[in-house]
Amino acid sequence: MATGASNSELAVILIDARKGVLIQTRRHATIVSLLGIRHVVLAVNKIDLMGFSKEVFDAIVAEFTKFAAPLGFQTLVPIPISARFGDNVISLSANTPWYTGPSLLAQLETVDVETALAEKPFRMPVQWVNRPNLDFRGFSGTIVGGRVKPGDTIAVAGSGRTSKVKRIVTQDGDLAEAVAGDAVTLTLADEVDISRGDVLCAANARPEVSDQLAAHLLWMAEEELLPGRQYILKLATSTVPAQVTALKHKLDVNNLDQLAAKTLHLNEIGTVNLSLAQPLAFDAYRDNRDMGGFILIDRFTNATVGAGMIDFGLRRATNVHWQVLDVNKQARASLKHQKPAVLWFTGLSGSGKSTIANLVESALHARGRHTYILDGDNVRHGLNRDLGFTDADRVENIRRVGEAAKLFVDAGLIVLVSFISPFRSERRMARELVGEGEFIEVFVDTPLEVCIQRDPKGLYGKAKAGEIKHFTGIDSPYEPPEKAEIVLKTVDSDPAHEAERILDYLKSGGYVA
Repeated sequence: MATGASNSELAVILIDARKGVLIQTRRHATIVSLLGIRHVVLAVNKIDLMGFSKEVFDAIVAEFTKFAAPLGFQTLVPIPISARFGDNVISLSANTPWYTGPSLLAQLETVDVETALAEKPFRMPVQWVNRPNLDFRGFSGTIVGGRVKPGDTIAVAGSGRTSKVKRIVTQDGDLAEAVAGDAVTLTLADEVDISRGDVLCAANARPEVSDQLAAHLLWMAEEELLPGRQYILKLATSTVPAQVTALKHKLDVNNLDQLAAKTLHLNEIGTVNLSLAQPLAFDAYRDNRDMGGFILIDRFTNATVGAGMIDFGLRRATNVHWQVLDVNKQARASLKHQKPAVLWFTGLSGSGKSTIANLVESALHARGRHTYILDGDNVRHGLNRDLGFTDADRVENIRRVGEAAKLFVDAGLIVLVSFISPFRSERRMARELVGEGEFIEVFVDTPLEVCIQRDPKGLYGKAKAGEIKHFTGIDSPYEPPEKAEIVLKTVDSDPAHEAERILDYLKSGGYVA
């Protein structure tokens, strides 16, 4: 349990005297350290069930102290307690005459948890733009750092625009000053473009703004973290799509070693790089928890799957800019007399994706159209030859292919992508890489039993025999599209007929003449 909101924060780590230092104890201590909490009470509970034994208490304290030495705690106060009977909770107990330290309550009362945050630079994430009428425009939110007064110069962290605070409005009247923890509405002297998610800050002490972050991440979901998969990141009042672009290492909570890893599982902690869909204002978590703490949310279930602490922005991101080019996508497509698009074929192995895609490309080529096929097997011989078939590798496989397909669309081509692409999340990510109407999902809907009967490459037989792991349809799931633009049923139809259906779709949509 942690209390407070500054570097004078205190955490109470509870240990069962019967069980001693467990893996979750080490994990909790590690998380407390990552949270920047430097004062710890080690509450050894149920000491009554161990006969109020000093030897048991001393052994637990010695083991925990040795483990926690690298975690950077400034104070570590061990207290033997019995929560059931109140021993050493409010006052010292006669049952532990060998203990002369403070009671739990007395130690908690020594910690100042209010003053430090108010002395930090001013920060207020905008929760709501308050426009009750044409004569009033205020920006509402809770101050999470520093203090502000009418007349102070403030800035909008993202845009850099500055203005002066005109009024500090509350339900109980205007304030002469507001400090961290106050929920207020600020009016400004100038008309400044501000919306929910923007951060108002001190003009002379601004937060960083970046779309690339380095952070510590605690994974909180049963389903593993998949680098490259798109999640929703919520930081203060901002919510943006985000990806874990690199998992640099995970932490072994038993000995604090850094381990190589491709994914994180439930309760594991890792150091990651994050890429955001748009730049956000932030402070390092150690400087301001409200401006540096975030959660990751699953895009489909809306469940919180991770909690993170920002370490720093990746400054290299600020050195990379879009280069303005004279010849753009529209010019390239016009020269080819077609509308560029991605035809994304998805379905089980053996469903007929590659066969139908090849027929469509042949027909388009015969009509003078400019195309290219990205086939799953072919791409794995080159661009993606370093990837296997775990869920994490499948996500990265589709991420790379989606980016490659985007480049082909930018070149003005009709690109046909034939991949199993089993996860809806990654197909959605690929769709969002290109413009409206440029992604055509083609679901080759062939039942698993039919694909097994066909088994043109003998893969299902090997998968059933255990020779191939993580095979879609056998020991790895396939998530069928819910709203594909084109659904092909291949059981009662031949590939040539289904290819004609796709060509008709392209004609009716104006992609080809």
